[in-house]
Amino acid sequence: MTVAVETGLWQLDAGASTVALAHRTMWGLVTVKGVFTAVDGGGEVAADGTATGALTLKAASLDTKNAKRDAHLRGADFFDADNHPDITFVVRSAALGADGTAEVTGQLTVRGISRPQSLTARVSGADADALTLDTEFAVDRGEFGLGWNQLGMIRGTAAVTAALRFIRKPA
Repeated sequence: MTVAVETGLWQLDAGASTVALAHRTMWGLVTVKGVFTAVDGGGEVAADGTATGALTLKAASLDTKNAKRDAHLRGADFFDADNHPDITFVVRSAALGADGTAEVTGQLTVRGISRPQSLTARVSGADADALTLDTEFAVDRGEFGLGWNQLGMIRGTAAVTAALRFIRKPA
């Protein structure tokens, strides 16, 4: 698949984008899934085809369909959303390959702690005015101060999946 992406500024279409996470808990017996309902972002594609940008998730917008759990996840044991309302991923570089994938490197910040993050995104749709990227990658929550683990119930990494639709910003 050969994809050409127009140069210029691009804005995330939040209504057509999803960012979700899944984490095994209860000693690996249950997978907790949630979706961030407040996402924003954008980027710029340079003349050489590389891209930079940023994605922001409101930590308090995580919805796991369980109000008590969501309140706990927003609290100090996990995201500490009152003190760290945003989760950000700043794209330092992204280069589109001939196979329809993009190699992305950037900086993920959760709870005020930043770590480098690399991932591969797949272009699942593209035209002159819109681009959709799909990705899945793992995050070690312990690296971001999300170490709460009562009775050893929560181990390992969280899986983050995203389907991000970007539209060209009007000039």
